[in-house]
Amino acid sequence: MAQDDKQKTLSSFFSEDPEKADRQFFGRVTHTDRRGFLKGAGLTTMGAMVGMSIPFHRNMPQGFIPAAMASEDVLVGKDGLTLLNDRPINAETPAHLLDDPITPVSRHFIRNNGIPPEEVDVANWTLTVDGLVDNPMTLSIADLKDQFEVVTMALVIECGGNGRAFFNPPAKGNQWTNGAVACSNWTGVRLKDVLEKAGVQANAIYTAHEGADAHLSGDPEKMPISRGMPIEKAMTDNVLIAFEMNGEPIHKQNGAPLRLVVPGWPGSLSHKWLKRIYLRDIVHDGPKMTGKAYRVPNRPVEPGEKVETKDFEIIERMPVKSIITFPENGAASGETVEVRGHAWSGDRSIEDLEVSIDFGATWQKAELDAPVNSGAWQNWRTNVTFPQKGYYEVWARATDSAGEMQPFAIDWNPKGYLNNTMHRVAVRVS
Repeated sequence: MAQDDKQKTLSSFFSEDPEKADRQFFGRVTHTDRRGFLKGAGLTTMGAMVGMSIPFHRNMPQGFIPAAMASEDVLVGKDGLTLLNDRPINAETPAHLLDDPITPVSRHFIRNNGIPPEEVDVANWTLTVDGLVDNPMTLSIADLKDQFEVVTMALVIECGGNGRAFFNPPAKGNQWTNGAVACSNWTGVRLKDVLEKAGVQANAIYTAHEGADAHLSGDPEKMPISRGMPIEKAMTDNVLIAFEMNGEPIHKQNGAPLRLVVPGWPGSLSHKWLKRIYLRDIVHDGPKMTGKAYRVPNRPVEPGEKVETKDFEIIERMPVKSIITFPENGAASGETVEVRGHAWSGDRSIEDLEVSIDFGATWQKAELDAPVNSGAWQNWRTNVTFPQKGYYEVWARATDSAGEMQPFAIDWNPKGYLNNTMHRVAVRVS
């Protein structure tokens, strides 16, 4: 088997069935046994793929794919990201590297569904807006800058599967932990303004998006993803067609040169390498909009239960959530330490952030900043004092403006979406 085929096979295997892949390659018996031991055959195979033995193979996390198996430029311009898959490229940021109030480009996670375009001609890039509009338009990036108000907003993008790694039994897909989220400054024009100029027809109820990325099969007739949103969401003030990220051109893996940014809803709506937006009189039915993709059961289900496709509903707003970015999980600490992080909740704001060091028996409120604009996460901090030396866990929970609070545990769902359980970090006090 050629080296490229080996890489594709391994990446696809882990993405499609992580539990089976873990058992075959790493010999893990349970989902919670994250260290486990490599079986001889699995270690031999992995070693052959990277070209030599792997001395610390026992420390490999679940679903790990060696970075050496990705193309050399996959994570250029990124710092400290964990590569989950190289076909398509998906990489998350460890929570302690998300400590900045505004996420640097180098720390923004990558979530791809297809193969990014190899060559990008910014000067000749165009966006078509058509479908159920009075005035179909084809706009260059220069046209967008000239014809519409340019705005900059801090906006949260979070993958719908963020937290999937913590479901038991495991759910298929990339095994994101907590790092498929970011809040960078995005510069662009409001989608609302563009649609108003195009003239939204009365029977339009949904958008549809298309990008320039290619399907993994290489078939030019197939799109890797084409999602959409209700017109009401598209017409809100913080949904942007963006052409800059933190004051710079957008990173290649984050959608250069043009993308949608749809804060508060699954990141799959924030279409990258954006080429077309069209309006429809039906709920969009493009790739990753039908079946079970980005959908959850319409009722609680038992772990492992098979759910019929008709019983799934589309995910819209993301749930209330927070992360601890300091201290790092497993850190050593003195008697007192500052704990800090971020919190967000779909289209809502955060009203309260609390932390606990006694496994949830008592809670103390953290200082919570207001969002810098609608769609941004909120930064928080507090000092905690540990009563004596020993092992502690710091837990964080957020409550949003509708009174919804992060839970300790959530109901399982087959696709591993919307995991907003409390973030916990271990601290050892000496």
